Amino acid sequence: MGYLTLAGAIAAEVAATTAMKYTEGFTRVWPSLATALGYVVSFALLAQTLKTVQIGTAYAIWSGVGTAAIAVLGLLLFGEGLSVPKVAGILLVIGGVVVLNLGGASH
Repeated sequence: MGYLTLAGAIAAEVAATTAMKYTEGFTRVWPSLATALGYVVSFALLAQTLKTVQIGTAYAIWSGVGTAAIAVLGLLLFGEGLSVPKVAGILLVIGGVVVLNLGGASH
């Protein structure tokens, strides 16, 4: 169940960060409200996750997968460039999450 709530926390964080792109510095009401709501939901689900998943593992997955997802969405939705260093960075983040999980993620 912990990893299911973690997936929800990641989805909410990615939605909130994507909505933030549309806030224009928090001058647009609806995207700003979506951003705030997304982060509240994300943190609430992350807090629930921590009942069953170690904090280091949960945070690494939450931040790593969120970062990689936002990088991909930046490419697909906002036309951000893709370079070898960016791809390498995303792969390193994902690799770090895998290594943390292989290193004994028990609770």
